[in-house]
Amino acid sequence: MNIQVSKPPLSIRLCGPRGFCAGVDRAIQIVVLALKAYGAPVYVRHEIVHNRYVVEGLEAKGAVFVEELNEIPEEHRAQPVVFSAHGVPKSVPEDAESRNLFYLDATCPLVSKVHKQAMRHQRLGRHVILIGHAGHPEVIGTMGQLPEGTVSLIDTIADAEAYQPIDPDNLGYVTQTTLSVDDTAGVIAKLQERFPNLTAPSADSICYATTNRQEAVKQAAPGCDLFIVVGAPNSSNSKRLVEVALRAGATRSLLVQRAAEIAWDEVGPIRTLGISAGASAPEVIVDEIIEAFRERFDATVELAITAEENEHFLVNRELRNVELTREDMAWVNG
Repeated sequence: MNIQVSKPPLSIRLCGPRGFCAGVDRAIQIVVLALKAYGAPVYVRHEIVHNRYVVEGLEAKGAVFVEELNEIPEEHRAQPVVFSAHGVPKSVPEDAESRNLFYLDATCPLVSKVHKQAMRHQRLGRHVILIGHAGHPEVIGTMGQLPEGTVSLIDTIADAEAYQPIDPDNLGYVTQTTLSVDDTAGVIAKLQERFPNLTAPSADSICYATTNRQEAVKQAAPGCDLFIVVGAPNSSNSKRLVEVALRAGATRSLLVQRAAEIAWDEVGPIRTLGISAGASAPEVIVDEIIEAFRERFDATVELAITAEENEHFLVNRELRNVELTREDMAWVNG
């Protein structure tokens, strides 16, 4: 005799936009296209994006990840090396050229825009304030566009309060693209309070994808017993989504890389679950996590969409004649 055990009901609020942004999608395409055009190995300096599933998937196709260019063997120096979506200091392409390496720059165009904004401030004689997190690859890349001593890093309101510039009337700021919109607004307000002549960038530095994903989480989080953000622990924009969910009213919020990481005995008797994904998290993992909850709950999914994204960035000129099929990207797009 089979006894049917009913599953507890669960309402899942699935945020949109979520997951890959145009810059991440472009960076992954560049590696895939380079492998099709030039064959394996294709070297990638630093993780192309902050997601182990993506990195391991590209490794399986023939990509080799290195932290520095001197790790590329002499016999493979004719093979392409790709610079990650986070951007690199000017010294990196200079190093590549000195080694006669063929490189493809996968820097997100919106990160490149911040580089140009920072260089414009510096060219006009302003000391540059970069609002961002110390040690993040994007911050290292942006600071590396400028001569030493011409840029200062500010992370928190306390940093802004303590900052003592040489010329307080000649400052310009830019920000890391993946920051918390609300936190950054507080830092900028403090800097503007202390330095009224502070010059803003010509356009907002926090990228559209970061802003859109945070806004969707703000709308979906109130009333959620649990909010799951799919993303990596070294992904700045994913960690910000966890914080945004808690501030917006979720009882708990977790950062999860795969369904296997979920501690089910700690999930408890939830009735409303929110799900979003950082800009470097593939849709196949979102699907995997939804299915894991469906195995344990009588789950219904409702879409919580706050914006439509239609941005598309062209890949490098050298790769535009290489055909990219849906099958080439199915392993991440589902």
